[in-house]
Amino acid sequence: MDSRTDIEEEGAEHLFRRLQDSSDDASIHFDIGVFLWEKGGEAKEKAAQHFILSAKLNPKNGDCFKYLGHYYGGVSLDTQRAIKCYQRAVVLNPDDSESGEALCNLLDQGGKESLEVVVCREASEMSPRAFWAFRRLGFLQVHQKKWSEAVLSLQHALRGYPTCADLWEALGLAYQRLGRFTAAIKSYGRAIELDDTMVFALVESGNISVTLGSFSKGVEQFRQALEISPRCVPAQYGLALGLLGLAKDCINLGAYQWGASLLEEASEVARASAYFLRNISCIWKLHADIQLAYARCYPWIEDVQELEANKEAFSASIISWRRTCFLAAKHARFSYQRASHLSPWQANIYADIAVISDLITSLDKNYKQDINAWQLAEKMSMGALLLEGDSYEFWLALGCLSDHNALNQHALIRALQLNVSLAVAWGYLGKLYRKVDEKQLARQMFDRARSIDPGLALPWASMSFESCVGELESDEAFESCSRAVQIMPLAEFQLGLTKLALLSGHLSSSQVFGAIQQAVQLSPHYPESHNLHGLVCEARNDYKSASTFYRLARHAINIGSRSIHNSHIREISINLARSLSKAGNAADALQECEHLKKEGALDDEGLQVYGFSLWQLGENDLALSVARSLAATLSSMQKTSVATSICFICRLVYYIRGLDAAITSIVKMPKELFQSSKVSFVMTAINALDRQNRLGFVVSSSRYFLKYHEEIAGMHLLIALSKLVKNESDCCLDIQSGVAHLKKALHMFPNCSLIRCFHQKPWNHDSRYLLVLNYLQRAREQRFPHHLCRILNRLTHAALSNDLYSRTEMLYRYRYFQLLLCASEISLQCGNHMTCITHAKKASELVLPDDYLFFAHLLLCRVYAMKGDHLSFQKEYIRCLELKTDYHIGWICLKLMECQYELQIDSNTIDLNFEECVKRSGKLCNMWMAVYNLVRGMISLQKRDLVSAEDFMAQACSLAGFESCLFLCHGAICMELVRQCHGSQFLSRAINSLTKVHEHSLIPLPFVSVLVAQAEGSHGSKERWNRNLRLEWYNWPPEMRPAELYFQMHMLARQLKVGPNASIESTQSPHRWVIRAIHMNPSCMRYWRILQKLMEET
Repeated sequence: MDSRTDIEEEGAEHLFRRLQDSSDDASIHFDIGVFLWEKGGEAKEKAAQHFILSAKLNPKNGDCFKYLGHYYGGVSLDTQRAIKCYQRAVVLNPDDSESGEALCNLLDQGGKESLEVVVCREASEMSPRAFWAFRRLGFLQVHQKKWSEAVLSLQHALRGYPTCADLWEALGLAYQRLGRFTAAIKSYGRAIELDDTMVFALVESGNISVTLGSFSKGVEQFRQALEISPRCVPAQYGLALGLLGLAKDCINLGAYQWGASLLEEASEVARASAYFLRNISCIWKLHADIQLAYARCYPWIEDVQELEANKEAFSASIISWRRTCFLAAKHARFSYQRASHLSPWQANIYADIAVISDLITSLDKNYKQDINAWQLAEKMSMGALLLEGDSYEFWLALGCLSDHNALNQHALIRALQLNVSLAVAWGYLGKLYRKVDEKQLARQMFDRARSIDPGLALPWASMSFESCVGELESDEAFESCSRAVQIMPLAEFQLGLTKLALLSGHLSSSQVFGAIQQAVQLSPHYPESHNLHGLVCEARNDYKSASTFYRLARHAINIGSRSIHNSHIREISINLARSLSKAGNAADALQECEHLKKEGALDDEGLQVYGFSLWQLGENDLALSVARSLAATLSSMQKTSVATSICFICRLVYYIRGLDAAITSIVKMPKELFQSSKVSFVMTAINALDRQNRLGFVVSSSRYFLKYHEEIAGMHLLIALSKLVKNESDCCLDIQSGVAHLKKALHMFPNCSLIRCFHQKPWNHDSRYLLVLNYLQRAREQRFPHHLCRILNRLTHAALSNDLYSRTEMLYRYRYFQLLLCASEISLQCGNHMTCITHAKKASELVLPDDYLFFAHLLLCRVYAMKGDHLSFQKEYIRCLELKTDYHIGWICLKLMECQYELQIDSNTIDLNFEECVKRSGKLCNMWMAVYNLVRGMISLQKRDLVSAEDFMAQACSLAGFESCLFLCHGAICMELVRQCHGSQFLSRAINSLTKVHEHSLIPLPFVSVLVAQAEGSHGSKERWNRNLRLEWYNWPPEMRPAELYFQMHMLARQLKVGPNASIESTQSPHRWVIRAIHMNPSCMRYWRILQKLMEET
């Protein structure tokens, strides 16, 4: 420390001696001033005197004025003089950030914002490196909301301060206010990278994400902001809003439980924020919106098996579900009311109160409507209109919520007067006209709504309603309602879709199954929901679940407050009896039928179930008695029920009394009742077993009622089977007669699908197996992306867990083997080596031909090689050689692995086995040998044995002379041999092969022409070199041309002769071509050397 002080004193003495010698030297005065300034204290006064003298002697020294500014601003507290000194310093040196920042701080303290802007702008104009000025100016422009100017200033400032998080944050805000959200997110992201405590950047990034619909990302950003600042109200508001948006997405996808859990979390966040700041109306409104969504989507999810036999438990679950929805709605109304007290001038809150009041009314079981009094929803809608009478949204709300048709019509028409393109108003107006039976007007309104907004659900649902009155085909109605359900999954639309599926035959589809499940979750108090759910389960052959839901439907009737028609109760009871009989529970089914019989509610369908249940229990006489009772009512039945009843009677009589009794019953029936395709099939099947052909006339006349191609195809198959049976001999069926009839039918109906043996369904085991193979192929083509691997994992796991594959039949063992290999391959691609080995070993232990087991051991070779277990790899490799296979691809894979992992057991073994395999197959011999030679050529190329590689490629080309890729490989190898000086004969071979590439390629291939040009140039043909090199330019898409191509064009340009015919290379000079090549690949030193040479020549 003493030595340092001594050095400073010596330096000061030296400066003062110099001052005595040169008292007019400005630099000495400045150095003395700096020395005294750094000493601090009272020495700053003397330092200021020297700075003043230095400034007088050298008025262009900006540092003097900077120190004087420091003195006047911090010591003598003369702000005006400090400002003038700093201004002088900035004028002399605009890059002086210290003076500039100090000047701006003084101006800011004095409230001289406009002068501060002028100073920063002048400094930025004087020097592009005055980054402090750009930064300060950018901040000021952000403060003044001059967003476009702020973007330019902040971008320039970031060149000098690239790690300043505040600058990135301000730039993000400017981008956000200009609507450039992508750029704003990037800027905010950079600010967060530099400083992860930037709460404002996190909150605004979350707001942008929510605005763009990326709710998951927005929620994550708001959570990060709250971790830094737990009391940040904007972050709490944004988190609640993001969770609400994410929950709505889940609800639209049918994930009601997940959406409800997100809404619960959002409600907690919004409630905490609302009670923390009680006087902000928007937070109360957000909390109300969340509670409203929760009341609408809260699902009823119970264990239906436990509720099936316990009506009280079912009633309690419904009451609990309704209470939860009701309380959520009341909480929403309270929050809306709180928001309206804080902001009574906001009309939209009154409309929200009207909506929630209407929902509360629908959930309140004790509510009794007074048709002469105004409802609360109507009053609140009118309150919104009193504040904003010209708002079409509030007129629309009144039109939707009012219970008076005249007021509805007036409000909707008024809304359309204010906005004629309001599709929702047209839709609700159509719904109103449909309600009062004005069908023509309703159709016009719905058509208008659909033309304005095809994404509106109501018009599509209205189209499906037309099928109920016979104005639309059932399939078309089903598609329209399906469209409505996809747009808006309301329970009413989903129930309607299920009803239409019942009419159109789509009841077993997965779409209907998902829709009715969602409908039950949202409307468990409707008996219709459970009844339709039971019908869907029954269509999918799940009779046990069907009977469960039918019982729940009956429970819902018993606990419901609405009056249910007796026909609906009878329908549910018959459905229950039918499902019980199909499930094999004939005793319970019979009990249900007996109960219906006592009440006199046993219709034709009930009689069928009754008779079938008696037959199941062995009561054949009683079953025949029921059949006779059913036959007696045929003439009075509806036409749609006659065919089903006749088919049931015939089948029942056949099973109990035999063929002759069934034929007798049919002969006794009136012939006019046989006008149905269903009856025709049953008659034909019975007649097929009768050698006397007693029903020939009846059967032939009933076939006139076959309408569809599927029915005709099925009938021809049935006729063919009858010929097999009727003309059979003692030892075998008459197959030739059946085949002859099918050939005749195929000539008559060539477009008819006669080979459709079964209709594939999602739960079909064959469909699942084929689906796994299809996904595996797709995953292999796409290099096993993560999402496909995840799907395949789930599918193979479900398939392998099926007991079906424990059978000993060859078909099931082979499928099990394929599924194990698929699971092993997916595990290998996902890096799960142990699971891969487990599945592959299990596959190798199956009792299958060696042809198949070869591939299990080949897969084990691959996984052991990837693990580095060379001993196990060699063992499995030898096992593959022992097993052998007749599949060419197996030997090719083994050959590649032998080369890659350098296994030198017997290099000719695989070659000999492959040749034997080709000879045994006898198909595409030349093609497979060409492929194998291509593989051997690639192996030789990896070993740098170009001569052998050329030989193998030449053999491949001779065997498959139409494959351009083989000639391309051969030509490229020959060119490399020429480059290594292996002889000029390879040059001719290269030209020959590359020329054939042009001949056999459907489209021009890149690289081919340039290789031909090089070969022709080496051959001495300059003209062909020019032509082929020019052709290469057009073989590439403009956006994919490589740097080397531009470089080659410079060579063409150098050879160019001035003439009338312009070409592509003449459009630019040689050095411009080289410059473009450098732009494409600036790391190539060869391009730089050529450019330097060209510049020297010019």
